[in-house]
Amino acid sequence: MDLGLKGLKALVTGGSKGIGRRCAEILVAEGAEVAICARTEVDVKAVADELGLLGAAVDVSDKASLEAWVKASASTLGGIDIVIGNVSALAVNDDEAAWQTGFDTDMMHCVRMVNAALPWLETSKDASITLVSSVSGREIDFTGPAYGAFKAALVHYAQGLAYKLAPQGIRANTVSPGNTFFEGGIWNKIETGNPELFATALGLNPTGRMATPEEIARGVVFLASPASSFTSGTNLVIDGALTKGVQL
Repeated sequence: MDLGLKGLKALVTGGSKGIGRRCAEILVAEGAEVAICARTEVDVKAVADELGLLGAAVDVSDKASLEAWVKASASTLGGIDIVIGNVSALAVNDDEAAWQTGFDTDMMHCVRMVNAALPWLETSKDASITLVSSVSGREIDFTGPAYGAFKAALVHYAQGLAYKLAPQGIRANTVSPGNTFFEGGIWNKIETGNPELFATALGLNPTGRMATPEEIARGVVFLASPASSFTSGTNLVIDGALTKGVQL
């Protein structure tokens, strides 16, 4: 299937590892022009050099830095058609610091990125916003309350954007992944650092495994692409039947 991405300009936060990196790889393979950011400069540079895309080290919880990256990326790429918000602080503790960190990183980085990108999205004929949420936003699980609350808020925020921006031809959706395993990722660290929790999480999924970044990224990129041109305001759950709640 041709996703219609050739020549489109895409921004991906958290694009140096895991789901974000795989989104960037697929976008580049489909002919899109891509800019990524992540916190660690050496990781960003490695991906940028390998994939031939724009990369910058950015702390997305810093408003000025994030907005400057969006503006610079738009200038270099010649516009913005697609934004993918993929960064999480993974603040799973049950304390006030987790709430503040989750708000600044998970929630406000998406809000600020969208607001900064809107002048360019408004001029695009294929504009889309795709935010990575989590199944923890749908069900109460073993993550901390702040993490789940902000992931749920992202779904609500994106659906509101979908309704508000539809007359301008801008789509907005979310993807809610289940547990996703990759080398150097959070579940890789839990596997070695807390094997009991890892076994519990693994046992909850009837498939007997966790997702790969590829499996999540395919859904993210499809929703972001013109091939999904009439999909807006939806939350795509990709979890291998992990969650039991019925999504009506």
